Amino acid sequence: MKKYVMRFATAFLMVMSIIGTSWKAIDRQQTQHDVIKNIAADSLYSQLVSSIYHEIHLDAVGLTQQVFEKALTGFYNMKYSGLVNAKSILTIADFDQESTRKRLYIIDLADRKLILNTWVAHGQNSGGDKPSSFSNKINSNQSSLGFYLTGEIYYGKHGRSLKLDGMDQDFNNNARERSIVVHGASYVSQKSIDELGRLGRSQGCPAVPAKLADDIINTISDHTVLYIHNSNQLYYSSFLNETLAASVALNQPQVFASKTD
Repeated sequence: MKKYVMRFATAFLMVMSIIGTSWKAIDRQQTQHDVIKNIAADSLYSQLVSSIYHEIHLDAVGLTQQVFEKALTGFYNMKYSGLVNAKSILTIADFDQESTRKRLYIIDLADRKLILNTWVAHGQNSGGDKPSSFSNKINSNQSSLGFYLTGEIYYGKHGRSLKLDGMDQDFNNNARERSIVVHGASYVSQKSIDELGRLGRSQGCPAVPAKLADDIINTISDHTVLYIHNSNQLYYSSFLNETLAASVALNQPQVFASKTD
């Protein structure tokens, strides 16, 4: 009897070993499939980013493809989260550039066009012509990096202004409490550059030219994405998930279509 029990036990263990090996092989195949799928999606996403970047001719106005890719990735992540409205407007303030450069870019992703390229100020404690220090702290008078959603229009000490909600914890989530808003300012002008050798500076707000403020506010209001960038700072964000961005972008049938198609 013991012999039969031992034979049965041995056979059972062999069968279970074969099943376990098969499941491991299936898991490995599935993992390899997922990796290949993600690599393919990432490659297609890079092509998409490059296609949009060159179609809008952003290289001609001083915005690098690397900065655009980060901003676009955040846009798609925020769209996936249901935070972005139907306007498909992406605004980028590239604080790698000096204040004398027109470093604000307002982009219509649906029509693949640059709506506006103009000046934007940084905080007075962030640096002179080129910002180098950033903070999320109240009363720091510094600019804050990261992704924002535009909020409601209101009238304040700078006239018609646009509230901002910082979406990155520890980087800009105090924007409301700090009253970080988009507003027009006379010190954001060629006159200031001529007199000071740079733009005037704000208390942390991305201030824009007074003459363009109304148009800018109208264009980017109502839950569109603003991305403030600087390459030299330690910055991370859950909205920089390129795999998720690829899945969102590539599931849209129109993403590879040119606006002239």
